[in-house]
Amino acid sequence: MKKLESSLKNMLLVLTGVTAVSVALLAYVNELTKGPIAEANAKTLNEALKKVLPEFTNNPVAESDTVFGEKDGKKFVDFIVYPAKNGEELVGTAVEAKSMGFGGELKVLVGFNAEGKIYNYSLLAHAETPGLGSKADKWFGAYDPAKSEQAVSHEESARSILGMNPGEAPLTVSKDGGQVDAITASTITSRAFLNAVNAAYQAYKATPDADAATGATIKVELTDSVSAK
Repeated sequence: MKKLESSLKNMLLVLTGVTAVSVALLAYVNELTKGPIAEANAKTLNEALKKVLPEFTNNPVAESDTVFGEKDGKKFVDFIVYPAKNGEELVGTAVEAKSMGFGGELKVLVGFNAEGKIYNYSLLAHAETPGLGSKADKWFGAYDPAKSEQAVSHEESARSILGMNPGEAPLTVSKDGGQVDAITASTITSRAFLNAVNAAYQAYKATPDADAATGATIKVELTDSVSAK
C-alpha cells in the first residue's frame, strides 16, 4: 500500500511539473509571437485601407474611432471608423463592420468617398464555404469605375456595389427585389455581406465628419439576422 501511495504521489508531482512547464512554454511562445502577429495584422489592415479608399496623406489607423455595442452586460466592438484625408480635406472614410453569414461571422472593410458612394471594399475575415460564399472577396467588386460603360458587361454591373450609395436605398439582392445579383448558390452569404455594407454606411453617416459634409445624422443599427429564403 505504501508503494502505491508513493507511486500516486510521484505521478501527481510529475504531472504538476509537466503542466507548469507547458504553461510557461506556451506563455513564452505567445509573448514571442505577439509582436509579429500584431505587425502582420497591421500590415494587412493598412493594405486594405489603401485598396478601399481614395489616395490619402494622413494615418487613418491613428485617427480611427471605435463604436462599441453592449449585449447581456458585455461590451463588444460594433464598428471601427477610419477617416482618410488628403491634407486637411476629408476624401473618404473606411468602416469595419460585421454580420453573420452561412458559416459564421463576416468582417468587411468598406470604403466610402466624400459623397458617400462605395469606393471599394475588402473582405477581412469569413468562415464561408470555399468556392461559394468565399467568392464575396471579389464578386461584388467586379465593376471598375474607371472603365467606360461600353467596357463593362451586364453581369459585372449587375453584381457590383462599387459606386453605389446605400443612403439612397439599402443594398439588397435581386432575389429580394434589390439591385445586386447574389453570389451563385450563396444567397445567404450575399445577404449577410450586404447587411454588413449597409451597417457600415450607417456608421459612416453617423461620424462627425460625414455629418459636417452632408448635414445629416443617421442612427447606427446593425442587423445580423439573415433570412434563409
